[in-house]
Amino acid sequence: MANIITEKIFKFEITDGQKRERLDVYLANSMENATRSRIQQLIKADLVSVNGKIQKPNYQIMPKDIISLAIPVSPRPDKVEAEDIPIDIVFEDEYLIVVNKPAGMVVHPALGNWTGTMVHALLHHTQNLSDVNDEDRPGIVHRLDKDTTGLLLVAKDPWVHSELAKQFADRTTEREYWAICWGRFKEPEGEVIGNIARSKKDRKIFAVSETDGKYCETHYSVIEEYEFASLIKLKLKTGRTHQIRVHMNHINHPIFGDYIYNGRVLKAGTNLPKINQRVNNLLSIIDRQALHAKTLGFTHPKTGEKLSFDSELPSDMKLLIEKLKITSEEIN
Repeated sequence: MANIITEKIFKFEITDGQKRERLDVYLANSMENATRSRIQQLIKADLVSVNGKIQKPNYQIMPKDIISLAIPVSPRPDKVEAEDIPIDIVFEDEYLIVVNKPAGMVVHPALGNWTGTMVHALLHHTQNLSDVNDEDRPGIVHRLDKDTTGLLLVAKDPWVHSELAKQFADRTTEREYWAICWGRFKEPEGEVIGNIARSKKDRKIFAVSETDGKYCETHYSVIEEYEFASLIKLKLKTGRTHQIRVHMNHINHPIFGDYIYNGRVLKAGTNLPKINQRVNNLLSIIDRQALHAKTLGFTHPKTGEKLSFDSELPSDMKLLIEKLKITSEEIN
């Protein structure tokens, strides 16, 4: 019997303190793993209403508005099937795979993403994936957020999977991320230490907490500075969900383009019309957080060899850096 597509309904009531904002921007900021382009598609498909009336993406939300959003979802399939999706294999042997994950790809099936994931692509590439995890996550040693790009480690052999997972748990792996963050940093390098827990204001996202959550530590150093942003590299001493994005937002340097953690909010000094337009032009280049898992190093469990891999920045981040340089030169 064929799966029947159903709808999941989300409702948002705009509070009195909410600033005026485009409908598509508000929804993209309010929903986890949602991009502005995806929200615009839903609006154009008449799946979004405000106070019972279909509106356009540029509708300005107002206090007491009630927004209703219907997202088509398919029931969970009985099993995860292989899908012919191209993937960028960086390294592979009989025990493991290192793959370069693109933006927009979810690592494994979950609610709202039952198809088109990295797992579906891997199952088409090889029939040998570790079964240490549940059936939805074969071979997956660690994860990256949907819109974070970069290197991902996958295990074919169960014993190798367990040994690799232990390296991640013991923090003996080498992992370096590059990100473009808002603003210029006071110091060329530093650390952010703070527990991360579910936000009390919005349970879909995370925040630094003094009383709840788990200990988290992030180290950063500045590579290059521009007029409105900085290119930085980051190393994690812990590995929690959204850790880099939450910590950078916490120190008022959110990752450029991040819909969830204030990465698309114009910062102080960018409120002049001409500057505002320049920044909006920069934001139009990247429809996600500018975060890339650039380096991955680990010890091969079978051979004992220390392996290290490096990946190029994706094209959207390269273009953003190029435009940031040009903008800085024009202003100065």
